Amino acid sequence: MAGFGHGTRRYPRSRGRTRSGSGPDRATLGIIGLVCAVAGFFTLGIVLGPAAIVCGYLSMGRRWAGSGPWPALTAVVLGAVDTLLAVLWLAGSAGPGNGLF
Repeated sequence: MAGFGHGTRRYPRSRGRTRSGSGPDRATLGIIGLVCAVAGFFTLGIVLGPAAIVCGYLSMGRRWAGSGPWPALTAVVLGAVDTLLAVLWLAGSAGPGNGLF
């Protein structure tokens, strides 16, 4: 009888339909990191730069080699450049004559 939780199929969701981990897949994380890196050049670089680095690193699967990690590698590099430029901009604006006093 196929009722009350005793179905005919033992596991209704096959492994091909669902991912083993939770969260977005690697390709999506690479694209999110790339978008964060490009948007960080225009606004909130100090926040979006590290976010791009983290998304790109997680998208690469915590390794530098692999098949086609171009969006992820680009996100890491642009995020690092973005963060460096934001830190330099903040350090330059804290000089004498540009502060609060």
